[in-house]
Amino acid sequence: MKRIMSITSIALFALVSFVTVGSISAQDRAVKANVPFDFTVGDKLLPAGTYLISAENDNVIKIENRDKHVTMLSTTTSDGKESKTGELVFNKYGDQYFLHDILCSQAAMNMAVPVSKQEKRARAQEASLNSTGQQVYLALNR
Repeated sequence: MKRIMSITSIALFALVSFVTVGSISAQDRAVKANVPFDFTVGDKLLPAGTYLISAENDNVIKIENRDKHVTMLSTTTSDGKESKTGELVFNKYGDQYFLHDILCSQAAMNMAVPVSKQEKRARAQEASLNSTGQQVYLALNR
């Protein structure tokens, strides 16, 4: 019986150690940004504010605003672009902003957010008005 308790204790300790290491790694891959406008990620409109963006793994990011109790996950793809200073890139169509890239080499986050159906509609609407969207760059804090 003591042997089973000992093995269980060792296994539990090992599990807690792995969870702690995972948390530390996630914190290393996080950036903070003050976004002065509402923006869309996927199909969700997020309010202006201070966001913590962290890489949950190579293909998923967590976007969190603790003051406004907003948390969401989004898929990403690896992005060949890099930024030495760290920045968020938004596509802007009219008065709508869509998160497009998270570029921060220091946090190993050079990621592109997939284009949503809502962004495709906004882009098509801009094209029908003979207008083109623009990109907006926003500096990140580490």
